[in-house]
Amino acid sequence: MNKFNKFKSDINARYSNEININLSPATSFRNRCEFGYSKDSYVMHNDKSKIYMQSFVNASSCIQNVMPIILNEINNNELIKDKLFQVNFRENNNNDVLVTLIYHRPLCSKTKDVAQKISKYLGINIVLRAKNEKFPPEDIYFEYILRSQNIKIYQTDNCFFQPNKHLLSMMIKKVQSFINDPKDLLELYCGVGTFSLGLKDIFSKIFVTESNRDAIKCLNKAIKVNNIVNINSARLSASEVVEAFNGREFKRMNNTDISSYDFSHILVDPPRSGLTEEVIKLTSKFKNIIYISCNPDTYIRDIGLLNKHKVINIELFDQFPNTNHLEIVSLLSIN
Repeated sequence: MNKFNKFKSDINARYSNEININLSPATSFRNRCEFGYSKDSYVMHNDKSKIYMQSFVNASSCIQNVMPIILNEINNNELIKDKLFQVNFRENNNNDVLVTLIYHRPLCSKTKDVAQKISKYLGINIVLRAKNEKFPPEDIYFEYILRSQNIKIYQTDNCFFQPNKHLLSMMIKKVQSFINDPKDLLELYCGVGTFSLGLKDIFSKIFVTESNRDAIKCLNKAIKVNNIVNINSARLSASEVVEAFNGREFKRMNNTDISSYDFSHILVDPPRSGLTEEVIKLTSKFKNIIYISCNPDTYIRDIGLLNKHKVINIELFDQFPNTNHLEIVSLLSIN
């Protein structure tokens, strides 16, 4: 049984309608890739074995093109190569590439100088990282344009961003299509604001929360650059949001008054572990739940606990073709 049929079987007790599946091209789909570095090669792990490679067929075409060039620069420069253990790549939809080199040693001035020269020569951004060190010290905000709404979204080299370049805009449009009778929106685990920024014209007010400091910086930059006035953010974990609803005050909320919102919807996009018991209790109090999940098992578990809500709509997005991974975008409501 393939992953799509398995999910349809697992969800059948709660949702028996036809489920639309959005497929991705089988190659050149990843705009974010992370590799180890060893034996003059990029390294990925497959179960207990290591795979050594010069390029990666699933990476976007721009990343594929630059991978062997960067590898050659690394292998031919002992300073850049010394104690390098990880190489990460990101691409935006302007075909810009951001490369991060991560070291098991302090960063010296010569390493920084060489990296700057390579960056200028290749026309790409390069970030160097080591324990408690980053170069350049200021954040490089990597821009992604949501073309359907002409919105600029930002990411840094070490925060989460949706990895499939072909499906991201489709996922945002699907979430937009779910919304009926909108008032205000609460979003947990908002990351850099990929979904909340795309929903700014639908809801009156939006309050978004995320525990990752870099992601919140990216979101706040996007709010400022895009001149958005109806999104407020706070660096809070989901469990802290629960505490806020129970009356606890946080300085990180920047004087945001939750009681001033009239929430018609909540959007949750949790990690693979899914929702905790306390977050499920909070989520269950909202009439409409937009639940985005990267783990069918924890998704099935969680909606089983949200048993007062009816599953209204589900679509599947095959973010990682030829793997068991599956992205779920769904709407649950109380009639």
